[in-house]
Amino acid sequence: MPSAAERTRTLVQSTASAILVIPGLVPDLPELMVPEGRTVGADGDLFLLLPAESPAVRAAARAEDDELTAVLDITDVAPVAVPGRIRGRAWIAGWLTAARDLPAPAGKALLRLEVGEASVDDLWGAEAVEPDEFAAARPDPLVDHEADLLQHLAAAHADQVGWLCALAGGAGACRGEPTAAVPLALDRFGLRVRFTGADGTFDARFEFLEPIRGHADLHRAMHTLFDAAREAAARER
Repeated sequence: MPSAAERTRTLVQSTASAILVIPGLVPDLPELMVPEGRTVGADGDLFLLLPAESPAVRAAARAEDDELTAVLDITDVAPVAVPGRIRGRAWIAGWLTAARDLPAPAGKALLRLEVGEASVDDLWGAEAVEPDEFAAARPDPLVDHEADLLQHLAAAHADQVGWLCALAGGAGACRGEPTAAVPLALDRFGLRVRFTGADGTFDARFEFLEPIRGHADLHRAMHTLFDAAREAAARER
């Protein structure tokens, strides 16, 4: 399974929504606290691109050598329609400064968030992440494509995703025929599906035989899963 640090790093570098929170600062326009871009530097610092008129930019400029604490609050929502769409949240807390040594587009400003602590609460559970763990972690290789891949699976392979219920051991909503099977999350280790049936909802995790590294590996892994599910479903008939 992915480590807490990897999951946090993946959320930071995903398209999940995020907002910068500075204790004691209540902006008139909260949208000005939403980073338009975010990246992670080689040493684990976060670089956040915000409008030049953002209150966060003014606060960082005024703080100079003072320690300005801030938290990047990330909310991960499933890219497919499913009951309970919030998949998780992550918080990265630290010290905010202006990244004056790096260029920013016109009308924008770049801020640096030095990580002091981080945590994640997602489909895997709630865990704390140390700054050095965050810096050493790498995002999941599917992070840039997960949303499109899940939407494709839901739209073009709904029947095959439903077959996976036969591999779930007959537990939860997989007792009998599920009324819905929605791909909920995808990473290099496997696929998570949310099934809905007569007994309610049930999440099942389907691990790949080995971690995947890219699209070619994913194609083979998904076909292996679907083939195994089809055979299991045939045996149940």
